[in-house]
Amino acid sequence: MRKAPLHVAIVGGGIGGLAAANALHQRNVEVSVYEQAPALTEVGAGLALQPNGIRVLRHLGFAEDVARRGGKWVDPQFRNADGLYAASIWPAEIADFYGMHRADLLDILASGLPGDVVQTGHKCIGFEQNDTHAVIHFANGARVQADVAVAADGIHSILQQFVVPPSAPLPSGSMAYRGVVSAASVAWPSGAMRNWLGPGKHFLVYPVRAGELINYVGFVQTDEEMKESWSAPGDPRALAAEFAGWDPRIEAIIAKVSKTFRWGLYDREPLATWTSGRLTLLGDAAHPMLPHGGQGANQAIEDGVTLATVLSRADRASAPRALQVYEALRRERCARIQRNARVNGARYETADTSLDDRTRQLAAMARERAWIWNHDAKAEALKAAASV
Repeated sequence: MRKAPLHVAIVGGGIGGLAAANALHQRNVEVSVYEQAPALTEVGAGLALQPNGIRVLRHLGFAEDVARRGGKWVDPQFRNADGLYAASIWPAEIADFYGMHRADLLDILASGLPGDVVQTGHKCIGFEQNDTHAVIHFANGARVQADVAVAADGIHSILQQFVVPPSAPLPSGSMAYRGVVSAASVAWPSGAMRNWLGPGKHFLVYPVRAGELINYVGFVQTDEEMKESWSAPGDPRALAAEFAGWDPRIEAIIAKVSKTFRWGLYDREPLATWTSGRLTLLGDAAHPMLPHGGQGANQAIEDGVTLATVLSRADRASAPRALQVYEALRRERCARIQRNARVNGARYETADTSLDDRTRQLAAMARERAWIWNHDAKAEALKAAASV
């Protein structure tokens, strides 16, 4: 007997939602994406694509786009606040690291979808489901019925409450200034990636947009309660004051900053479950994490291809079972990476160890992260999909 085809509705047109939509579309699963913004545009700055994320994007057919529009990272170094070399961030033979401007990656992912898949101007306000289908309600009056609903609506997810009780944001004790400047304006070495570390602060720089721009992030400790947002306006003068006296290269970059964003750094405790019936969580709606591992976008992309691989073996009746398989593949891995990001942030900014001890810890980090980078989300999902 032929399986009844699925219709999957994704709420949220960010990186995770669009990655999932591409993976589903490529597997001939009917998919629609509902985004609350009036258009698929995103302000902001850069993100990291690491080997595990690049592997998934290669599966989706986007490797050439990433290589063309991203900024390949070479010579990645930890440095002390004064500019002296501390350690390599990963060995030179590990090549698949890129910086991407968020808007560029969104454009790449959107370009892989037919024009009618993404519906903008749809703000989710409610949800209901029964044994046979899910229904999503939107502020514009639309009411969408689907076999599977995917909450890819970010750290402030509306749909998460229909899976688990709301979880409180956990302040990290840090905030960040972030933005981009022209690489040529500061004579930035081609492809160079640097992370300067000092007590209570660190300053990260890497190339994006084919190396034309460099993305900077200045992390500082704070007790201030801030909006949980990476796009609130910041003061370049305050940024300059925080890193005064650091490596002159940092001061030269900050001197070119005319606009910066303030980013309140929060995460959540790992969730006990991601799925309820025909509704499941994806990306930041499931596993918001601090940026100190550079894995946020990569994990959302892994979620997307895992979900699609499992759902491609399901029909309407077996879809809830498929969502449980997806969750089983993803939840503990993402929880472990959430915790790893916290450890990395503390290590970067500690004042409680000697420079020699910290250098040894930094030099060991590539080995510690190998389990993250070596993961093949699609291969793991294919193995598990047989149980659907």
